[in-house]
Amino acid sequence: MKYSPQEVMEYVREEDVKFIRLAFCDVFGKQKNISVMPGELPYAFEYGIPFDGSAIKGFSDESRSDLLLHPDPDTLNVLPWRPEHGKVVRMFCNITYPDGRQFESDTRAVLKNAAAEAEKQGISFSFGSEMEFYLFCLDENGKPTKTPYDNAEYMDIAPEDKGENVRREICLTLEQMGIRPESSHHEEGPGQNEIDFRHSEPMTAADNTMTFQTVVKTVAHRNGLWADFSPKPLKNFPGNGFHINISAKDEKGSRLLESVIAGILDKISEITLFLNPDEQSYKRLGSSKAPEYISWAEGNRSQLIRVPAAQGEYVRAELRSADSLSNPYLAFALIIYAGLYGIKNNLTPPPKANINLFTADEETLKALKKLPLKHEDAVICAENSDFVKQYIPQSVLSAYCKKI
Repeated sequence: MKYSPQEVMEYVREEDVKFIRLAFCDVFGKQKNISVMPGELPYAFEYGIPFDGSAIKGFSDESRSDLLLHPDPDTLNVLPWRPEHGKVVRMFCNITYPDGRQFESDTRAVLKNAAAEAEKQGISFSFGSEMEFYLFCLDENGKPTKTPYDNAEYMDIAPEDKGENVRREICLTLEQMGIRPESSHHEEGPGQNEIDFRHSEPMTAADNTMTFQTVVKTVAHRNGLWADFSPKPLKNFPGNGFHINISAKDEKGSRLLESVIAGILDKISEITLFLNPDEQSYKRLGSSKAPEYISWAEGNRSQLIRVPAAQGEYVRAELRSADSLSNPYLAFALIIYAGLYGIKNNLTPPPKANINLFTADEETLKALKKLPLKHEDAVICAENSDFVKQYIPQSVLSAYCKKI
């Protein structure tokens, strides 16, 4: 839904809205916000709301700490878990310096620039997310434990699957916010769950990914639980993946999937740091269906990229290496640029690896390149990448390369 600032202000007046949350995220994708009262909204739209950038990870230092939040009216959403009377709404924000210049470490702007570049070339991208998370019990002091909420397995049902009602509440809350879950089910790990989304244009998909994590954590907490999105919460069980479904077409409606896949495979080592940004991210790769090799195939879950069985507009590529510690704005932006690289250079992907890479013999595996499997290796690949330096602001790259 497209809104103008005037329509937002009318909605706030007519619907008894008492608080407006202005949301953004740090360079690592952790969501932040500041709340303002309705009377501040005209000022926010015209001038922006100031905040201290030096207090946000990866943003400014104390010497140029003043930054401004500018709410994006198109992202207006009611938070359904807040009171019905005296509603709370949320808008995502763009970030600028006081002189109006775009703040270079605003990762939402990085994605906006990538989508604009694709549009300029007559290419439209869509993304759909599949996000996994664990539900853990809280202790008597309300602190998270590592005790899973249940011991169910893949696609089990109640009563073994105790997360069924929690997932239902999450999906219904998302629907109230205009976000359409496609499916939900119990995953392989004890207390592990997955909810998938229909594809949408890049900015909407990234905003929805941020909203999804907030909703999951909020609903879990309301049910006396802790939602954990980290890549490897339990040592001997599957990690949490952030599977990214990608489709692309030109103005004639032609599908460009193979060129996009080829571009991603070509650049994947250089962008892995942004898909797997933490040391614990690398404890997940190479086990429990998380990829280790740079390969692709159709319908094969041992691959880095698989093309699921689908028809027509639902044909897509699924990138399986990312985890939920990644910043979706950066992840989607880099995938767009890698896809455009593949299209521009008319790349074709290598032969399909129609084998199970988790059971293949060593001789077969020697022919395949590996992803960076350590954080420090991913840092080196990113630091030495002209491709990354072309599209990721130096301030953001520096923040990621220093992150331990």
